[in-house]
Amino acid sequence: MFLCIPKKTAHRVLAAVLCCAAAGSALIVTRGGGPLPDPEPEAIAVAQYEWGLSFQEDNEPPIPNLSAEALRPYNAFYCGDAGQKRLYLTFDAGYENGNTAPILDALKKHNAPGTFFVVGSYIQNNPELIQRMVDEGHAVGNHTYHHPDMSQKGEAAFKQELNDLAALFESTTGAKLPLLYRPPEGKFSDDNLKWAQELGYKTIFWSLAYVDWKQDAQPSRADAFDKLMPRTHDGAIVLLHSTSATNAAILDELLTKWEEQGYTFGTLEELGS
Repeated sequence: MFLCIPKKTAHRVLAAVLCCAAAGSALIVTRGGGPLPDPEPEAIAVAQYEWGLSFQEDNEPPIPNLSAEALRPYNAFYCGDAGQKRLYLTFDAGYENGNTAPILDALKKHNAPGTFFVVGSYIQNNPELIQRMVDEGHAVGNHTYHHPDMSQKGEAAFKQELNDLAALFESTTGAKLPLLYRPPEGKFSDDNLKWAQELGYKTIFWSLAYVDWKQDAQPSRADAFDKLMPRTHDGAIVLLHSTSATNAAILDELLTKWEEQGYTFGTLEELGS
């Protein structure tokens, strides 16, 4: 999920982030809904955020609520090189409902690498799909073991969420988990970025997404293209949910359209190198 900031308020949000950073005060961006509360009391980090984007101009990078310059010291990224016609395909996989296989089929047809950010129950319930991702050259990223609000976690609990998922992946596949982390629901804190970096992770946000996760309100093919194509920009990190029947149905056509525009598909390992 992601927070889409109205155009008129985007600059005020960004200014607030910068002002809070300069003053050393806390900025809290919240949204209704979310995972079940964690019964475990934890120390709460000073600054908490929810990743948000304002799409200002067609086919131009959006304005995020935390800049690339602010993210870079933590080895965190929301887009690649805006001067290259390259896209980075990522999929959030909280559970399986039959749509991942056709997504993998489309990626294979186009020889396009992807990164699937998974949780513990996904690995436990779908080891064959996890193995297929690995065998077909995709990366499996860390979306935490339980999908909690990580901005509310203290250091020990935060690192345990990542370490437990990595251990489960290794015991399932025999391979080491790529050190790529995406915060559940885009919720994070400054401390989260630091702790992930201490574990060797890149924290991966996104610069291109649309509302595709609502199972009872899936977008039509036309609606999906109307949202995705104007938001496509050079260097975009694309977030799609693998639970979306619409995404499974349109991905082959979507990749074809991007290729016709001259785009190639990169891996997240390229970022920061």
